[in-house]
Amino acid sequence: MKLAILDRDGTLNPLADDYITSADEWMAVPGALEAIARLNHGGWHVVVATNQPGLGRGLFDVVALNAIHAKMHRQVSAVGGRIDAVFYCPHAADEECACRKPAPGLLEQISDRYGVERHEVQVVGSCAAHLQAGAALGAQLHLVCTGQSAHVHPGGPLPAWLPPGSRVHASLGDFVDQLLPPAPAAAAPMAAAPLPASGDAGF
Repeated sequence: MKLAILDRDGTLNPLADDYITSADEWMAVPGALEAIARLNHGGWHVVVATNQPGLGRGLFDVVALNAIHAKMHRQVSAVGGRIDAVFYCPHAADEECACRKPAPGLLEQISDRYGVERHEVQVVGSCAAHLQAGAALGAQLHLVCTGQSAHVHPGGPLPAWLPPGSRVHASLGDFVDQLLPPAPAAAAPMAAAPLPASGDAGF
């Protein structure tokens, strides 16, 4: 199985000034959902791993979070894609859990659930915590220059927190461009054979 684990905030949706607490507040980064569909069509399973400390702080509840993710699922489905599952950590930063990124617990749960060797997993996101969790997992790491990393440019100076071996992409779509083999060029149509002249028996 080919598995990509994506971050949510800043990668699939723009960063908000505060927590996204309702489905009405959630919108996709332009091109991100189409990139997921292209991954799917290339044979990749896509799972989202996200820290949601607003749950632990009581800023929204599981019903609201499920509504947000239901909207995300509907919108990616509308462009021909699929997110297999969303795994989230509900804990606040001071709870010292094993699943809050940059700890690798959430990503370990995903790779174990899907039975994928950890070094074969593609971990893709725009924030330090997601990439650092991927590094602890032993996965292949990809930074996309949106959200917290909108100031980073491929080929330019890399942030000091970026784990060694990470690759940098302008967007999620650019990551997919580099991951998937180029589509074969369509063959030119063959010219039709000329019809026999009128009155020609053909032999």
